[in-house]
Amino acid sequence: MTTPNFAKIERVDLREAWPNEARDFTPWLAENIAELGEALGMDLELQQTEASVGGYSLDVLATDEDQNRPVIIENQLEPTNHDHLGKLLTYAAGYDANVIVWLAREFRDEHRQALDWLNQRTSEDTHFFGVEVELWKIGDSLPAPHFKVVATPNGWRKRQVRSTSSSDRDEKNYEWRTALIESLRSDHGLSLRSRSGEDIKARHLTLERRPVPEIPDVRYRAIWPQGSLGIELMARKPGIDGRDWNQRLFDYLERNRQDIETGILEAGQPERLYWQSTEDRQTRSRVVVFRDGNVFDGPELWEEHRKWIAAKFRLFQVVLTPYLREFVAKEQTTLD
Repeated sequence: MTTPNFAKIERVDLREAWPNEARDFTPWLAENIAELGEALGMDLELQQTEASVGGYSLDVLATDEDQNRPVIIENQLEPTNHDHLGKLLTYAAGYDANVIVWLAREFRDEHRQALDWLNQRTSEDTHFFGVEVELWKIGDSLPAPHFKVVATPNGWRKRQVRSTSSSDRDEKNYEWRTALIESLRSDHGLSLRSRSGEDIKARHLTLERRPVPEIPDVRYRAIWPQGSLGIELMARKPGIDGRDWNQRLFDYLERNRQDIETGILEAGQPERLYWQSTEDRQTRSRVVVFRDGNVFDGPELWEEHRKWIAAKFRLFQVVLTPYLREFVAKEQTTLD
């Protein structure tokens, strides 16, 4: 009997790959944020690195796209310490974050217990995660990073197992989304951001992230909750100051509500405009036009749905862009 040959699995020191946390690891994480999101069960989108919080800087500010909530990420390429725990809480308060992620080479028991305690004592919409960063190689292979989640909110793992299970509805959602992306690109010439297009469960598609270049925190999205279709303008500047900014934009648009609704809604059609201001812990405001249309019933009406989305998106651009530019000008005048 021939004895098989096996390579040895070895752990690699993080400093061999990332000598400096700020200059090496944080930029790498920013480019590979989806890998961390996969470990956490989220669709993460990078917002900013070295994000300002008073006189301090948060390593990474991201967004959980599926839940539209801010995520703060603090890195540490050493074992956890009290200093970084304090920073984590300071940054969480500064950005009024829903999801707080602490990355470290190794979690001390007392710090893992601290995250567990915070998850037990805070509200249900606040989640603390502890993640150990590992590097492994087999024989002479290149090192491979691995995110090991060691602290999670109560019941999180069980919820994630349920949420990632496949179903007929998920398959129909993926088929619809794929067809929508192709149609909007080929038939309607729209430029789309579709990184999450491969997510079988995602029920949104970013049509234009910056409809007005001067306002990076506003975007247009197509959404399709069960039983309806929608196009939304979303203001999502993060943090407590961002929440106030989002509310000011919403208030400005709402003062012109009648003209906006007249321009967007088609008379005699089953359409409705929904206005959602910034409330409580939310850091977003949005204006959404909805119509009936269940994409999960089957593809019989998909072409009609796609045409409606394309038409309403263009109408949003025509009607809302002048108001956005006016708002930018007024904000600048106030600052001056």
